Amino acid sequence: MEKVIQGYIVDVHGRVIFPGTLKYKGKKITSIKYDESAKGSGQYIMPGFVDAHIHIESTMLAPTEFAKIAVRHGTVATVSDPHEIANVLGAEGVKYMIEDGKKTPFKFNFGAPSCVPATNFESAGDAIDSKGVEKLLRSDDIKYLAEMMNWPGVLHGDAEVIKKIDAAKRLNKPVDGHAPGLKGSDARKYASAGISTDHECVELEEAKDKLEAGMKIQIREGSAAKNYEALAPLIKTDPESLMFCTDDSHPHELINYHMDKFVHRSIKNGDDIFNVIKIASINTINHYNLDVGQLREGDDADFIIVDSITDFNVIATYINGEKVAENGKELFTTPKAEIVNKFNCSKKHTSFFDVEFKADDKIRCIVAHDGQLITSTEIHEYKSFKENDVLKMTVVNRYKDAEPAIGFIKGFGLTRGAIASTVAHDSHNIVAVGTSDFEIYKAVNKVIEMKGGICIVCNDESNYLELPIAGLMTNENGKAVAEQYEKLLGKAEEYGSQLHDPYMTLSFMALLVIPQLKLSDKGLFDGSTFNFTDLVVK
Repeated sequence: MEKVIQGYIVDVHGRVIFPGTLKYKGKKITSIKYDESAKGSGQYIMPGFVDAHIHIESTMLAPTEFAKIAVRHGTVATVSDPHEIANVLGAEGVKYMIEDGKKTPFKFNFGAPSCVPATNFESAGDAIDSKGVEKLLRSDDIKYLAEMMNWPGVLHGDAEVIKKIDAAKRLNKPVDGHAPGLKGSDARKYASAGISTDHECVELEEAKDKLEAGMKIQIREGSAAKNYEALAPLIKTDPESLMFCTDDSHPHELINYHMDKFVHRSIKNGDDIFNVIKIASINTINHYNLDVGQLREGDDADFIIVDSITDFNVIATYINGEKVAENGKELFTTPKAEIVNKFNCSKKHTSFFDVEFKADDKIRCIVAHDGQLITSTEIHEYKSFKENDVLKMTVVNRYKDAEPAIGFIKGFGLTRGAIASTVAHDSHNIVAVGTSDFEIYKAVNKVIEMKGGICIVCNDESNYLELPIAGLMTNENGKAVAEQYEKLLGKAEEYGSQLHDPYMTLSFMALLVIPQLKLSDKGLFDGSTFNFTDLVVK
């Protein structure tokens, strides 16, 4: 039976808005016609939004739970890199995400993780070599080769890296990039290898350089990295070469907005409505060859209805002709996601975190920057740590019993207590920052006890969020997860942290492929030299 919806049609391809009637039957749009009688509808029909690069795991929700929230905001599809769970569970983790996603009407588009483990300087839970990557790429469920973080391997012709890229090329699947700070001849060489996108630009000049190299830029605004403001001028100059992405979004923010935030913000900035929607939807569909409708006759009936082209409040979301959300509520149910995990370390003693230094020792300290994944380096005397907001940090191998790595970090602002998490990109070992060895010991042992999760402790008080799926996600309701996460944020603020999201920031302090100074379970790592460095300056 053919169904009918009236409203103002936002025709992005024709760059026109007109009153019209949209008809669809089953999964397909059968006609879109001008209709004078639709003028009084008071609503606008446009293509649904598509997130060009996201790690579903970072929302701390299983795909089934993520989808229920995303559709409320007008998102109909994502381009999802499952390398977080892959670093814990390997190819089986990728398959888990695909199968859980299939239990929803949402259009998940997963990639084959290119860097599992992300580097050889950390301990991950599994590995996927070039043969494993090609096997994944041959699946119809895999749409692209996910972010190639090993940019040094690309530049130096590493055999395994090139095999992965060549496999994607042979199978006609795009290759995503990840090369923070890369410019000039290096950026051109990286792009010429077949890398088609980058979502790591933090400065306008870097983005322009990569555009000139032939790459497409994904403007990122997530919970940790917020690059929209720096890159927004490109919306006016290079709309055909842009996409919007969130990369990593924590649940308390996902509840309030997703891709709709880009559209709200861009329209407020005076950007062209057709360009904005194209960047939020059609550019991504075309680049990745996604089976997602673009609001044309014969397309899949994937579209949204909004109240106006200034406010963009989503009234309803349709996927394959099914109304999946209306007035801020999803209209479908899913079975509860299964629990899968890999967690093999035992609880630690306080002595594990007790490292002796001399008062005048000069220590390399990580400096965390609010709203950024990059860090910098400062040298401080051990005796001056307290006055310089320098706290102890540790990364503990979760896959086997081993000595923890110890480092020091500035910028968290905690004056009491400790925080710990098993969300620690990319290997997802246990990472913790605290004001004393005893508090760190309690926080680390709490996440070991949970076999994955986030916690904050102080004296006898403990607040936590269990993440039983690979130590990264939960199968609980998104609203409940968001509320608990908000509580954890409140406690961190109460204990002195002024970071927008200290847990998200913490999760990237072990991410070695983002410069400059980071800590893995094997030691302090200098991203500028791509090697370990000494904690004490000799």
